[in-house]
Amino acid sequence: MNEKLFRAIESRRDDLVALTVDLIRFPTVNPPGEAYTPCAEYIAERLKKSGFQIELIRGVDTPGDTDRYPRTNVVARREGRSPGKTVHFNSHIDVVEAGEGWTVDPFEGVVKDGRVYGRGTCDMKGGLAASIIAAEAFIEVYPDFPGAIEISGTVDEESGGFGGVAYLASKGYFSKPRVDHVIIPEPLNKDRICLGHRGVWWAEIETLGSIAHGSMPFLGDSAIRHMGAVLNAFEEELFPALDQKQTEMPVVPEGARRSTMNINSIHGGQTEDFRPGLPSPNVADSCRTVIDRRFLLEESIDEVKGEVTSILDRLKRDRPKFDYNIRDLMEVQPTMTERDAPVVTAVADGIRAVFDKEPQYVISPGTYDQKHIARIGHLFDCIAYGPGILDLAHRPDEWVGIEDMIQSAKVMALSLDTLLQGAGRG
Repeated sequence: MNEKLFRAIESRRDDLVALTVDLIRFPTVNPPGEAYTPCAEYIAERLKKSGFQIELIRGVDTPGDTDRYPRTNVVARREGRSPGKTVHFNSHIDVVEAGEGWTVDPFEGVVKDGRVYGRGTCDMKGGLAASIIAAEAFIEVYPDFPGAIEISGTVDEESGGFGGVAYLASKGYFSKPRVDHVIIPEPLNKDRICLGHRGVWWAEIETLGSIAHGSMPFLGDSAIRHMGAVLNAFEEELFPALDQKQTEMPVVPEGARRSTMNINSIHGGQTEDFRPGLPSPNVADSCRTVIDRRFLLEESIDEVKGEVTSILDRLKRDRPKFDYNIRDLMEVQPTMTERDAPVVTAVADGIRAVFDKEPQYVISPGTYDQKHIARIGHLFDCIAYGPGILDLAHRPDEWVGIEDMIQSAKVMALSLDTLLQGAGRG
């Protein structure tokens, strides 16, 4: 137990709540990418007062980046008194839309019953606030620490992270020798360590047809009917086969220990912009669907793609006039940090000290920005650890527990002590 660190964090309880509330009040909704710059500037000003050197970095020419909605990231670095390792806390500042069903203002940061309510409290501004408090408490207790501490607030994680961590990783911000250890405070529960995530393949499938008058569909060829054949084959063949694939990865929840595929969208024929008028009678000459295939460490990407294309190729052989196009949208390999990696053992020791229990090691069902740190930065000493309950993310009345943030900040501060100074001390 490190009582000095714990007291320093407890003394910042009100500050932690206020910081979380302030962050929630920036409506950083993605898409389109609102309020990124003022939120990044707020974080910058906060950390500058704690002695951090600040960089505001725009993800130039990344998806969604415009002068109206610039992809503004903040990276803050605090050098220690002597050379050593660098620990980086990375949090995304973007949130999904609020949606319907709230009983409180989603961007007010309502504090009640030991919780902070608002869009992004759980995913993941509560984690960002906890990491800032942890770093500031550590610096107060150990002003002569070796190495360096970095904290970043990055954008667009909810839409793939391309204007945020991916862009920064391509510029060397998540690679050695600059950074050695990365902790991403995603909401995976305060006593769990997330080692990585399943793989993902997003693709757009287009079936092709021939336009004709809707009263004489036999003169055309309906791309929507062809897509119906694709979906039927998926139901009859692919989905049952995916259900049989199980992984040894500790994915949570249990249902995600299988291979899965979701049909994200279908668009065929004319658009709905005819309202309030009437549609025109046409046979659809194009129908598009986006698939979201999540795969396991035991599967190869070639196998994953082949399961889909083999169905499409068979339909092309057997179904009259069937033709298709397929386009890759995103491809990410599964990743899983080793349990004996330095950042894992440091956080595990912190969880044992704070909660007096063994941590649970899990894998996320969906990807997060660890994917870019691994595939672009080639840095593999990276995990997700933070306060919040993942099941609350993206839902109405999202909240994060104040005590959960305090306890997670203690774990983060202990991890800094271990990774930078070798061991905790009382």
